[in-house]
Amino acid sequence: MPRSIWSGAISFGLVTVPVNVASATENHSISFHQYHLEDQGRIRYRKICEIEDRQVEESEIGKGYEVAKGQIIPISDADLENLPLPTAKAVEIEAFVPLESIDPIRIGAGYYLTPNGQVAAKPYKLLREALGRSSRVAIAKWAWHGRERLGMLRVRDEALVLHVMYWPDEIRDPTELLPPPVDLTESEIDGALALIDSMTREALEGPEFHDAYTDALAQIIEAKREDRPLPEAPEPADRGGKVFDLMAALNESVAKAKASRGEGPAEVHELPKKRATAKTPVKKQPAKKAAAKKTAKKASGRRPRSA
Repeated sequence: MPRSIWSGAISFGLVTVPVNVASATENHSISFHQYHLEDQGRIRYRKICEIEDRQVEESEIGKGYEVAKGQIIPISDADLENLPLPTAKAVEIEAFVPLESIDPIRIGAGYYLTPNGQVAAKPYKLLREALGRSSRVAIAKWAWHGRERLGMLRVRDEALVLHVMYWPDEIRDPTELLPPPVDLTESEIDGALALIDSMTREALEGPEFHDAYTDALAQIIEAKREDRPLPEAPEPADRGGKVFDLMAALNESVAKAKASRGEGPAEVHELPKKRATAKTPVKKQPAKKAAAKKTAKKASGRRPRSA
C-alpha cells in the first residue's frame, strides 16, 4: 500500500470522516542520473548557504518569505499546520454537482482517501454510498502544500478519490491560440463523424494503450548493458504526403480503422458528386465570379435592409 501523504477529515455537513490521503497513481517511467562524460562521475546538486559558503543539511533548512532585501520572515511547518483556515486539516465539501458540468481541463492528479481508523469506517461508507447513488461529485476545499486547494471527490469502485482541481483563474483563455476562420461542408463533418464511429471503443484496453516508449527505452538500456547492437527504429508510417483532399483522407482513414478492427472491407460512404478537388476549384472559380457579378447587378438597384 502507498504511504499516507496527508491526514485530516472530510467535513460533510455535520458528519466528519477521518481520512488518510494516498497517491492513486504510479510513475513507471525510466529515470536518468546526470554524470560527468569524461569519467562517469555522478553530478549532484548540493545546497549551499550563501553567507557561510558551505553545504548545509536538511535539518538546517527552513522556509521563509522575503518581504524586503535581506529581511526574511521565517515560516515553520507548525505555522503551516495551524493556519487560521477551516480547511487546514479538513476537506470541506462546499457543493455537489454533475460530473458533466466540470471541464476536464480543470481536473488534476487523483488521490485515494482511506478511512483513518475503525471509527471512520461507517461515515466513510455512508459518504461513498450516498455520493455513488446521487450520480454527482463533491466539490471541496482543503489546505495542502502551502496553499488552499480546490478538489473534486468521486467514487471509484469501493473507494473515494480526491482530485486536485485548478481554480477558474488558473485556466488560460485559448482564444488567441485558435486557428483562423475556415469553412467546412456538411460532407466533411459527416466524414469526421464516420471516422469517430469507426474508432470508438467500449473501454481503454488493447495494445494501443500500452506505454511503448518505456519498453523501447528499456530495450536500448539492455542492449547497451550487454554490448549488443541497438534495436533499429521502425519505419515511420506512410502518411501519403500532404493531404489536399480532406474528404479522401477521411474516407481512407475510416477504411483503415475498420480494417484494423477486423471488420472486413470498409463500407465507405459515397462522396458527393459535386465536390471540390485539388484541381477543380481553379476551373470553377471564374464561373462563380461571373454568377456573383450578375447577382450584384440585379441587386444594385435595391436599398439595403436596415439592421
